[in-house]
Amino acid sequence: MEIIRKVLAENKKWAEKTVAEKPDFFTDLAKLQTPEILWIGCSDSRVPADKITGTQPGEIFVHRNIANLVIHTDVNLLSVLDYAVRQLHVKHIVVCGHYGCGGVGAALSNHNFDLVLNMWIRQIKDVYSLYKDELENITNPAQKTDRLVELNVIEQVKHLAKTSIVQRAWAHESLPHLHGWVYGLKDGIINPIFEMHPGDAIDPLYVYDDI
Repeated sequence: MEIIRKVLAENKKWAEKTVAEKPDFFTDLAKLQTPEILWIGCSDSRVPADKITGTQPGEIFVHRNIANLVIHTDVNLLSVLDYAVRQLHVKHIVVCGHYGCGGVGAALSNHNFDLVLNMWIRQIKDVYSLYKDELENITNPAQKTDRLVELNVIEQVKHLAKTSIVQRAWAHESLPHLHGWVYGLKDGIINPIFEMHPGDAIDPLYVYDDI
C-alpha cells in the first residue's frame, strides 16, 4: 500500500503547487474541454502523452491500449473516437507507438499468452504478415521489432481512415488530419512517420458512399 499512499501524497503536493502558481487553474479547467488532438497511444507507463509533448491538461484527449491498436470491433476505442470527432471536433488524431514496444515484441514471438492477450496481439501479427518479406530480411531482433513498431503505427492510421466516423468528418468538415508517430524511449524524441489528410485515397472496398 506504500505506493498508493505515495501517489496520493504527490497528487496533493501537485494540486497545492498548481493552485499556488495559477489560482484559477482548476476553476478554468473544470469549465471547458477543447482539445484539438486525439491521442491513441500505448498503455506503456513510460509514454505519457502530456509529459512527452509538453502539453497541459485539457489540450489532448487520450486513449491508450497495448501497442496503440485501432481495431474495428473495439467499442472502447470507437466510443472515444466518435466522441472526439463528433463532439469535440478534434483537428488531429495521433497514433503514437514507441520503439522497444513490449506488445510488438510479444507478437514477434510464438509464445502463448493465453486468451485475451493472444487475441489482442494477433492484430500485430497480421501487420507482420502484410510486411513479411521486408521484416524477414531484417536479421537484428531489435531493429526488426522497431520496424514492426513503425509499420504497426502506419496500419493503425489506415484503420482510422476506414471508419465511418472519420470518413463522415472528412466529408462534412474536412477534418481530422491523421498522424502516425513513434516515440523513442532512448532519446525522448517523437519521429513522425506517416500522415493521412481529408480526401486522401483509401482502398475503395472500405469507402462509405452514403455518409
